[in-house]
Amino acid sequence: MLDVGDGHRVYVEQCGNPSGVPVVVVHGGPGGGCSPAMRRYFDPNIYRTILFDQRGCGRSRPTASVEANTTWHLVADMELIREVLGIDRWIVFGGSWGATLSLIYAITHPERTAALILRGVFLMTRAELDWFYGGGAGAFWPEHWARFCHAVPEDERADLIAAYGRRLFSGSYGEETYFARLWAGWENALATMDHAGGFGDSPAEYARAFARLENHYFTHAGFLDHDGWILSQKHRLAGIPAVIVQGRYDMICPPRSAWMLADGWETADLRMIPSAGHALSEPGISSELVRAMDALRDKIGTLGF
Repeated sequence: MLDVGDGHRVYVEQCGNPSGVPVVVVHGGPGGGCSPAMRRYFDPNIYRTILFDQRGCGRSRPTASVEANTTWHLVADMELIREVLGIDRWIVFGGSWGATLSLIYAITHPERTAALILRGVFLMTRAELDWFYGGGAGAFWPEHWARFCHAVPEDERADLIAAYGRRLFSGSYGEETYFARLWAGWENALATMDHAGGFGDSPAEYARAFARLENHYFTHAGFLDHDGWILSQKHRLAGIPAVIVQGRYDMICPPRSAWMLADGWETADLRMIPSAGHALSEPGISSELVRAMDALRDKIGTLGF
């Protein structure tokens, strides 16, 4: 556990080759946490893999806390982890919100970013939030959308992020957990192409951290200066090699964001996976990420390691 200040302790782990090429894994959410399955993309003979749980989630403490918890706190935490571990430059690997945070980190610290491996791109724009919480994705999954939407009174449904926020931060643990499971269930139901089930119920502690942190970040538009900030800063990524793996049928983070990110970025390689949705576990996405890391392994010398 790394004390990052502000009352937060962040869980950090390392695996693979202690003297290998460093790669930091940035999990999704916000609020998702890392898992042992995230290690499988990295050849343990080649890579020194660093995983961490962002503030307020996973094994980091305090759980579900939004105090002193912004994008810029997380970027600073990544820098602290890098410095404590004695790493000069590293490969940054992230998906969904993890891709968002990876991009913001690389824009802020391009000199520390040797390469980017991104999956399921989310640019933290109003259009993306409106798609997922304003009925766009719901047009494809009306039964799940109805359950998510109808949990709040009709006169509050014009802004579901705000409506859920009032309940996720109500101060009643029972109410917060109930709406957290609905929030997490809506996202989980759309994560994969072959999802045969319904919402399902996530464990209470996980769902509460996940939902509260996502809602907190989305309410504040990712704590970015303006809508479209990432694309406006894309010039700072020039020269950084990147592989972008995107599911063609991603209902959570539609492919347009990945396409806009790659457009004009000469060192970025966009790989659209034909029969895949959003999740890291999608077979086509997983195999492409392994392929990308294996190919990068063979080009380590060109990255300056």
